[in-house]
Amino acid sequence: MTSDDIAHPGISRSIETLSALSPEQTETVLGLLGEAAQADGQQAVSEQGRLQLRGGAREGVSHLLLSLGDELIGYAQLEDTDPVEAPAAELVVHPAHRGRGHGRALGSALLAASGKRLRVWAHGGHSAARHLAQVLGLTLFRELRQMRRPLTGLELPDPVLPADVTVRAFVPGEDDTAWLALNAAAFAHHPEQGSLTQRDLDDRKSEPWFDPAGFFLAVRSGEPIGFHWTKVHAAEQLGEVYVLGVRPGTQGGGLGKALTTIGLRHLAAQGLPTAMLYVDADNKAAVSVYERLGFTTYETDLMYRTET
Repeated sequence: MTSDDIAHPGISRSIETLSALSPEQTETVLGLLGEAAQADGQQAVSEQGRLQLRGGAREGVSHLLLSLGDELIGYAQLEDTDPVEAPAAELVVHPAHRGRGHGRALGSALLAASGKRLRVWAHGGHSAARHLAQVLGLTLFRELRQMRRPLTGLELPDPVLPADVTVRAFVPGEDDTAWLALNAAAFAHHPEQGSLTQRDLDDRKSEPWFDPAGFFLAVRSGEPIGFHWTKVHAAEQLGEVYVLGVRPGTQGGGLGKALTTIGLRHLAAQGLPTAMLYVDADNKAAVSVYERLGFTTYETDLMYRTET
């Protein structure tokens, strides 16, 4: 989320709401996001949001395009798929057009589209985004930390697995259904991760970064009970603890820590200097585990919402 709050004089501003983008519109939006990321130091729209730009209409997803004349200068995405939580949004204004009220216009359009029941991400938690949230009447709701640790000279104790558990690589196509069920169970409390579908998994499997050799499944009696999906950001030379999950009822036996160690060793073996991960700040147990593994907070994403 980025902010601006001064009206732009003399040029017609329009906001178009679409259920799907054409290939040309998708490329234009991706170009806008790339220029904003270069200026801001991080993406204004999450990986899930960027994946949802392609492939046609998706249930519950809307795209808002803000233009000055024929020029696209702002974008917002609204996702209304959670049966309990308010619709979630992300938005961005081109760096050259900030300070002219466009962020507030997009935010107001999102409030109208959601029936004034809205959650909005502010990636990086910049002061301008906090100001826009205040202008829109939103309050801080969630804090997502990005944590990092060096991988050079990595020294971690050998992973200790329960006696009846083995670890193997994910097999695309064969493990999809079982993994989706495990992911849903492990993240039943997590509105974004726990609701992943086969289409969401297919989207990620088609990305250039996808590597099943870095997607580890912990298996007991032929059934996956935990996993560590790693990801490599090649351009940034970053390895990521992309998703780590353990089936409810199997926590507490050290499986999560063992899977984390296996994944970190895999990333270090590829010569990557740094590992990163995301964790909710209020998940004290997970934050404590990661801190003991040498991770420290690098930056913070904030989510704001309307009062409910």
